[in-house]
Amino acid sequence: MFLRQLSSRGSSLLSRSGAAGGAARGLQPEPLPRGSALGVHLRRPAHGAFKQRTSSQEEEEHRDEERTKQGAATQEAGGGSRKEAERRPRPNHHLKHGGPEEPRGTRPAGDFFSCGVGVGGGGGASRGSGRQGAGGAGGLQVDSHTHTSWCAGQEPRRSRTHFPPLHLQRGGAAGEPPPAGTSPPVTHLEAQPVQCLQRRWEAVASSAGVEPAEGSTAFDFSVVSYNILSQELLEDNAYLYRHCHPAVLPWSHRLPNLLAEIQRLDADILCLQEVQEDHYLNQLKPALQALGYQCAYKKRTGSKPDGCAIVFRASRLSLLSSNPVEFLVPGDALLDRDNVGLVVLLRPRSDPSAVILVANTHLLYNPRRGDVKLAQLAILLAEIDRLSRLPDGSTSAVVLCGDFNSTPWSPLYSLLTEGCLDYRGLSIGSVSGQEVSPRGHRLLSCPIWSPSLGVTQRCRYQSQSAESSCSSPTAVEGAISSLTVEDVASAAAAAAAAAAAALHRKQLEHDLKLQSTYQHHLMPDGRPEVTTCHSRTAITVDYILYTPELDTPASLPGGRGLHLLGKLSLVGQQELQEVARLPNQHHSSDHLPLLARFRLSY
Repeated sequence: MFLRQLSSRGSSLLSRSGAAGGAARGLQPEPLPRGSALGVHLRRPAHGAFKQRTSSQEEEEHRDEERTKQGAATQEAGGGSRKEAERRPRPNHHLKHGGPEEPRGTRPAGDFFSCGVGVGGGGGASRGSGRQGAGGAGGLQVDSHTHTSWCAGQEPRRSRTHFPPLHLQRGGAAGEPPPAGTSPPVTHLEAQPVQCLQRRWEAVASSAGVEPAEGSTAFDFSVVSYNILSQELLEDNAYLYRHCHPAVLPWSHRLPNLLAEIQRLDADILCLQEVQEDHYLNQLKPALQALGYQCAYKKRTGSKPDGCAIVFRASRLSLLSSNPVEFLVPGDALLDRDNVGLVVLLRPRSDPSAVILVANTHLLYNPRRGDVKLAQLAILLAEIDRLSRLPDGSTSAVVLCGDFNSTPWSPLYSLLTEGCLDYRGLSIGSVSGQEVSPRGHRLLSCPIWSPSLGVTQRCRYQSQSAESSCSSPTAVEGAISSLTVEDVASAAAAAAAAAAAALHRKQLEHDLKLQSTYQHHLMPDGRPEVTTCHSRTAITVDYILYTPELDTPASLPGGRGLHLLGKLSLVGQQELQEVARLPNQHHSSDHLPLLARFRLSY
């Protein structure tokens, strides 16, 4: 029943978005048979067609090798994005995972999420110990106390079901040859069925019994971070997806899958990366609006086709401000890349005094340009610092999502989660941790970015730093009136010396006190979690970071932090290899969506 309802809702959604955007109609797979898992059935082509496609692939591989050789001379300079940089040769980034495989069948059947199904939003507000509103329209049963969810009536191993045919046509119109360099038209392909990834909801132990104080109110909400893989970037970098069956790569297959996955996750806030602008305007935005979401979008600068989007449920949250962040600084030799960020201030409709800051970004990919990554991150943190400061001196709760193109425990990750990075002796190729043997050997300069940028080593705008160093206007006035001319000159000299010392101190800092929702290793064997996997790599680069609630003395202005209630589990490299890596017939991006649930008390 659940699957029939979901299939019906997905078809209805695509029909509505097609009417609004003019492009989503007719893309959905055929209805699923009763009792089957979500997915598609792909038929194997005739023998001759398979040989023809193989020959085309060999020609494409030869062209990729030639392009790789031609780009070898420019490795150190590096490209401006993940897709540009990956055209250059670099070592494979396969991780070595140890530890025994988790025994099959050790988890209860009801505790699994097949095909990436997650916990819905709509947690509602609660006052005192009572709660209002349990779950959304995601078709999942949710226990609001334990936050353990399950797919109704579905056993975890049923995802091996065969699926009905998916009608796809690639290349030119009917009867016309495909464009040069592409595979021949593919219809009714059959492949070995790939099972869905099994992910489960994990309630955070420390969240048990977390209730708002007497007389206070709590707002529960869920957040997704998801790099959905721009179609244009996928096609420009086909060598990353040679492991994929060609039928799972066209946008006509991927769009319905992505929309169905977003609908299943049923989050209150979505932070999406690699959102292609034409797909956003014509298909994704109309479809999400039909689901009750409001959208904000920032395209990458220049000719890049994609950008970042923040989408939120309009019935639960209202938009206070949307603030795009561009990392491109004209005339700056370091900040010459097209990456962007987006920061929004949201207000729960249940309480007009509460504010939640949500930031989303996609940092530069190039593993050998850690200096660029750090400068981009500093700009984003400075903007978050500015916008999170409330008029009463306190700070709003912060959720920071994105594809940071940096691994856990890398120097850049340490800066995010520890608030400090000493970069003495650190090479630019070691900042992100993406390469086992970094090729960028040049050491980070000091300062990393030009002072003309207006961002300090504390990742704050210079104007903000000056304002925060001052106390109240009355106190400043009194202090100035008691100073002599000699005192003023001495203070100015000391301030200039301190500023110069800070500028040349090889240390970056920020005051946001961010914490990751994931621990980055799997239990019980400690294997690394993976958020992205394709032909070249299987690592974690995606994060949901947040400001936890801290105990602040009543005499000091504090901040409104968040309690982490739970998260959707991740998987390891072994589990992804078992489903033919990413993307596949069920999971239509080379990244996995992250999902977390928080409580804001006020």
